[in-house]
Amino acid sequence: MKIHEAAENYLECILVLGKEKGNVRSIDVAHHMGVTKPTVSFTMKQFRENGYVEMDEDGFLTLTPMAQEIAERVYERHVVLEELLCAIGVDEENAKADACRIEHDLSDITFQKIKEYMREIKEDK
Repeated sequence: MKIHEAAENYLECILVLGKEKGNVRSIDVAHHMGVTKPTVSFTMKQFRENGYVEMDEDGFLTLTPMAQEIAERVYERHVVLEELLCAIGVDEENAKADACRIEHDLSDITFQKIKEYMREIKEDK
């Protein structure tokens, strides 16, 4: 399933915040992404309607299994790409920003080759 880059960023954000905080609310997503609460509320409404997130009575967001899979795929790409960029000498701030842009457009084949390359580098150390 292919979804837009912005949606992938929201799902990845919910995943990351969930790992950090446990429970995630729309306001947490807004702060983390630097967007307004109404923007996140609108997006979360669409996500609920399309089966990507669930919201409990306390306003906590949970990724559905389908959304969890997407978020984990995007997050894995981000982590591996950031590691690669840092390994070739890119500073951490630029590596994070560039990995966030690249993670969405890279083909599966290219990403697999990057993962294999990074695994080899780690094994050689």
